[in-house]
Amino acid sequence: MRYEAPTTVADAVRLIQADPSAKPLAGGTDLLVQHKMGRGPSAFIDLKRIPELVDISLDADGLRLGAAASAAEICEHDEIRSLWPGLVEAVGLIGSTQIQGRSSVGGNLCNGSPAADTTCPLIVNRAKALVAGPGGERTIDVEGFVTGPGKTVLSPGEVLVALLIPRPEPRTADAYLRLIPRTEMDIAVVGSAVSVTVDAEGTCTAARVAVGAVGPTAMLVPEAADALVGTKLDEAALKAAGAAASAAARPIDDKRGTVEYRRRVVGVLTRRAAGIAAQRAKD
Repeated sequence: MRYEAPTTVADAVRLIQADPSAKPLAGGTDLLVQHKMGRGPSAFIDLKRIPELVDISLDADGLRLGAAASAAEICEHDEIRSLWPGLVEAVGLIGSTQIQGRSSVGGNLCNGSPAADTTCPLIVNRAKALVAGPGGERTIDVEGFVTGPGKTVLSPGEVLVALLIPRPEPRTADAYLRLIPRTEMDIAVVGSAVSVTVDAEGTCTAARVAVGAVGPTAMLVPEAADALVGTKLDEAALKAAGAAASAAARPIDDKRGTVEYRRRVVGVLTRRAAGIAAQRAKD
């Protein structure tokens, strides 16, 4: 096993470009498991020594979240918790307390799992991925970042540098819910994130809904958002959003759940998450 610890983005790009079988180590909570199963890379490129990749900064435009910033640091950030409670809820579900000292949102996204907890909240909050590579930097909407199970749009030599999340509009809030077989430390059978914006009268003026573990990638569901916009976010609107999420789901049968079960549950979770987000926005 070869281990590298670059201190600049340029050095990380150079190392990854030089060895296509090398893998960035943003947290390692998935990568080290794969390594122990015999599917590890030729080299680990540790990103934790690069200041840009562990930095968390918040300004008038929004949040710049370093791809290797630890989950624990995010969860302890009071202003992030206030502005994006659903996102922080999802970050707090990555492993145990001990794991969160090392795990990262960037790693969670780049692992490419359809059931990754942070992907749906990133999508509903209009996050963009800042990527650096041999050709320079580019930004990608998070909803298009993962292309299939374990696959992303990253080209050879590219590395995720940061996630850029715009500051939410006034009276905007999000929420994330998932279903797991156990009470803790498990992979989502279904996940749903919702963000809503309401006006002074409580009418929904904007919404985004994303669901996970019910298709090859986490997906945005515009039909569910359309069911919420223009309403008072009453029970009928919430049920309509849930029904739209169920209709959009494309799950598979496996040992964790059947197609029918997942379709039903994703509707229930979407309705509940939309209700939580609505209450937070109104408050």
